[in-house]
Order: sequence, then structure tokens, then C-alpha cells
Amino acid sequence: MTSRTALLIIDVQHMMCNGRYACHDIDNVIGRLNGLAEEARAAGVPVIFVQHEDDEDGGLQHGTEAWQLDSRLDVKAGDPRIRKTSPDSFHRTDLDALLRMLGIRHLVIGGLQSDYCVDTTVRRALSSGYDVTLAADAHSTIDDGELTAAQISAHHTRILSHLNSFGPSMAAVPAASIRFARQQG
Repeated sequence: MTSRTALLIIDVQHMMCNGRYACHDIDNVIGRLNGLAEEARAAGVPVIFVQHEDDEDGGLQHGTEAWQLDSRLDVKAGDPRIRKTSPDSFHRTDLDALLRMLGIRHLVIGGLQSDYCVDTTVRRALSSGYDVTLAADAHSTIDDGELTAAQISAHHTRILSHLNSFGPSMAAVPAASIRFARQQG
């Protein structure tokens, strides 16, 4: 039996896509995520958006322009949204309950930032029993003063692709290689 799949797009929010905090290669990352979302919807696969928020000092206060999903992102009215306050998209959120309600056992993951929320969410998904496919060229971050954003993303893709000790399957492949099987219901 094929596992039901969902596409999880993490933190592609205005503040991290524009200006000073714009992540590396963001136009292409958003383009790849939009392509995945289009294919997912065509196959009946849920597209779930995660939005990070923090207190008044962090810049991503709920409801502000910085907090909004980036305007270039293809979001549909019925797409579920998850609000989170930590790098882990599962921590103190309804994500796990939503996935279980939908019968999801496999997540395709992309978004921002490679070294924080993407990495943490992939690890948590695996430890929670979900198979994961990381869209290897559909996640990004910013330079950290030591490494370039491209180096950081490549490093996390490589490390995450080798996490096979959790039990569920883990793969990291280019977005163009990801195919969604038609799902019912």
C-alpha cells in the first residue's frame, strides 16, 4: 500500500524572501516550491504551509507584513496553515494531529531556513515515524558569516539524506525528480 503524502512548505514568509533577510536563490526556490505545489494538488496531495512567529522583538509577529507568506508563493484558500513558535514544525502545533487525521505517512519538505526549521522539522518527522523526501533544491537560508547560504543548504541536504537510523525512509532529491502518486479523498 502506498503511503499517503503531503507537501510541507516551511516558513516562506515575506521577511525571509525580501530585503536584508532574503534567503539565497529565493526566486528559484519559490519557483520550485510552486511547481511542487501544482503537481501535488493535481494528484490530490495536500499542500500544507507552516509560518513561524515570535514575540514582538523577533520581527515575525503574527499578522504583520513580515509574517505573511510571500506573495510569489502559490497558496490556495483551502490549504492548511500551521503556526509555530520554534524551529520544529511539530512542537506545540497541530501538525501531527492534522497529518494523522489525513492519513499522511510521507512528507515532501521544502522551505526556509535549511539550517533551522527545515533541518529540525525533517528530523522530527523522521523520529515521529514519517517517511521524508527533502526537495534538495527547494530549501534555502542566508549566509552565516562563516559559510555561504549555498554551502549551508548543501551541507544540510547531505547530512539529512543520510539519516536512515530512525526507521522511516529518507531521501533528498531535486524538486524536478519528485513525483506525487494520485491520492483519493
